[in-house]
Amino acid sequence: MVKIGNTNIGEFPLLLAPMEDVSDPPFRAVCKEQGADLMYTEFISVEGLIRDAGKSIQKLDIYDEERPIGIQIFGAEIDSMSRAAEIVEEARPELLDINFGCPVKKVVCKMAGAGILQDIPRMIKLTERVVKSTSLPVTVKTRLGWDESTLNIEEVAERLQDIGIQALSIHGRTRKQMYKGEADWTLIGKVKNNPRIHIPIFGNGDIDSPQKAMEYKDRYGVDGIMIGRASIGYPWIFRDIKHYMATGQILDAPSIDDRVEIARKHLNKSIEWKGERVGIVEMRRHYTNYFRDLPGIKDFRSKLVAEMDGRLINEILDEIKAHYQEVLVCQ
Repeated sequence: MVKIGNTNIGEFPLLLAPMEDVSDPPFRAVCKEQGADLMYTEFISVEGLIRDAGKSIQKLDIYDEERPIGIQIFGAEIDSMSRAAEIVEEARPELLDINFGCPVKKVVCKMAGAGILQDIPRMIKLTERVVKSTSLPVTVKTRLGWDESTLNIEEVAERLQDIGIQALSIHGRTRKQMYKGEADWTLIGKVKNNPRIHIPIFGNGDIDSPQKAMEYKDRYGVDGIMIGRASIGYPWIFRDIKHYMATGQILDAPSIDDRVEIARKHLNKSIEWKGERVGIVEMRRHYTNYFRDLPGIKDFRSKLVAEMDGRLINEILDEIKAHYQEVLVCQ
């Protein structure tokens, strides 16, 4: 059983990666329903938290049905990170996660996210301060290194463990790679199999099928897998992986009923959490993902993104279900 602090998260947990503008409470709800064992909030700016910025504060919203959950923060100033840790603790998540992996320029240029991979001593000092500032278990998500010349994750993992983090998630790319090329899990495996390492090690990067999840579990020996982009539009990835690991069988693809109902739940929770206008607008980007590959879906999708009445959007979803039930039966 994998444990972080006092929280058991399963024998081989599947984690929903923190993704900006994606892993909000409505999206987390549908992933939890499909089997995610541990989830994280979108990453939250510590400067926004300590200045009481509305968008940052809203990201602290967590609900009992999605537990266990971690709140992820990012920043570069040690005092700000410490103060933010105290604010996060008041929200009562199961853990606090530090983002040392975001490769986006606007974050990196402030020496936050993956930017701090250019200054490992500062990374260690900042993490140690956060660990001392909260009673929550502190975990870290990071990358293999800044670039190919600084693949120092083995040293970094030991040093982070030594100053008190309780789990480490590693994305199998450098910051320079961004999300390009294939993730290299070799060093992730070396970290996990280092006899000095006793905290859980989670691998992240390119897991997009049950077969690949099983292959990487067996090959690299990680304690669990973190899934990000493969869950967008396909929260069933968690269900599929668990079923395959338990039985060796591949589940049938979600039916049109499944697709419509998960989109409906996502929409309604988005409206509930954000209000009708914002909830509807921010849901628009998800329709393409939920209904990808359906023949002739473009016209329906155009109707979905043009409508601003939640009740009418639900009616369009009913139309999609009825139309494709007939189309798919006739194929």
